[in-house]
Amino acid sequence: MKQLLWINGQYVETEKYNELKGPFGQEKIADVAMASENDVLNAISAAEEATLKMAELTSHQRAEILEKVAGLLKDNREECARIIAKEAAKPIKAARTEVDRTIMTYKFAANEARRIHGETVPMDAAPGGEGRLAFTVREPLGVIGAITPFNFPMNLVAHKVGPAVAAGNTVVLKPASQTPLSAYKIAEYFHEAGLPSGALNVVSGSGSKVGDVLMKDNRIKMITFTGSPEVGKYIRENSGLKRVTLELGSNSGVIVDEGVNLEKAVPRIVTGAFAYQGQVCISVQRIYVHENIFDTFVELFLQETRKLKLGDPLHEDTDISALISKNDFDRTKDWVNEAVENGAVLASGGESREGVFTPTVLLNASPKDKVSCEEAFAPIVHINKFKTVDEAIGMVNESKYGLQAGIFTNDINKALKAAKKLEVGGVMINEIPTFRVDQMPYGGVKLSGMGREGIKYAVEEMTELKLISFKTE
Repeated sequence: MKQLLWINGQYVETEKYNELKGPFGQEKIADVAMASENDVLNAISAAEEATLKMAELTSHQRAEILEKVAGLLKDNREECARIIAKEAAKPIKAARTEVDRTIMTYKFAANEARRIHGETVPMDAAPGGEGRLAFTVREPLGVIGAITPFNFPMNLVAHKVGPAVAAGNTVVLKPASQTPLSAYKIAEYFHEAGLPSGALNVVSGSGSKVGDVLMKDNRIKMITFTGSPEVGKYIRENSGLKRVTLELGSNSGVIVDEGVNLEKAVPRIVTGAFAYQGQVCISVQRIYVHENIFDTFVELFLQETRKLKLGDPLHEDTDISALISKNDFDRTKDWVNEAVENGAVLASGGESREGVFTPTVLLNASPKDKVSCEEAFAPIVHINKFKTVDEAIGMVNESKYGLQAGIFTNDINKALKAAKKLEVGGVMINEIPTFRVDQMPYGGVKLSGMGREGIKYAVEEMTELKLISFKTE
């Protein structure tokens, strides 16, 4: 299979192609186009020209396009899930869940397209404002540059393309190099659904080459990026006055207080730690357990972890498959070894089985170990104990990240204290920090980024507020 670029409503050849292999088994999937600088400029030109066509679409027409895309995804659910499973090594049952979430995300975008609105402004609330009527409207920014990661190759594309289209913008999308096929499939669906040619362009290739063109070109009015803090910082520093939204990951912590129902909490936390090999921005990485229940929690956690099935992502019973690349596998192994050398106890995992890194549980890791203070993006979790919830909150906050955190407790006062004091973008009470539904505001503080996703909130980021004032007297 040869995957071409998608520019101005059609597939376009380019000079260079890269061999794409599946992370599990390294079987060749496709030869994928590598966009040149000129290809990216052509995509931006197509998007800029399409802004006029998008401006002519009414809210209900944009909503209908988004609804049709959701319908096409539903009709082709299994095909889409298999694309994700092959290119991302996401277990097929998790890939189906991602497709279902993507459908819902586009449905939310369709809803938001119908209710973008402003408000009236009481001008006479200030002296000199008498005899005036004023209101605000929201207008599209223009061309949006979107850069997406590998871990949710359809749904995170939807979180950028969905609100952009809902708001009347056009898009140049750069998908992750390992998972471009999902994005190209979505481009086909939008074309079939009636989106004007040029309103969505997909250019795969070198992140630095494509990203640099998007940052430097003044026709791009906003960049929305999900990825590493290092790249996010580079984008922020080199995008001039463009609007920028950054979602940069985390090392999410969860607090488990005494008295909670561990039979319910533990399986949930295991899911949060190891779903999709831990390659989730809000994956549970740090667990802080009250000292009175520590031993019981660890025993139950290990029992639940050992139930996970490893193997081929296309097998129905697989829970854990290969990491996205060999470099990530080697890094994960090094981080685990470092923690053990520094005194952490390896309670489970830490090895390779059929090319899959086994779910790894460490006890009493140092806050300075990389498995604790960096984003692992791997099936690694460490469990430490605490005496008081205040101490546990301090442990969670001892991080340069702050995306989401969770606390399991039966004490409403402790829950409210955690909600107030945890330095994160979202606090999940009696739930794992990995919890997300697609209409909620999603984003973080510190090195976890800036701005918010979640369709309603992304639409606000992707529109300009305009004031219109009439002098009536």
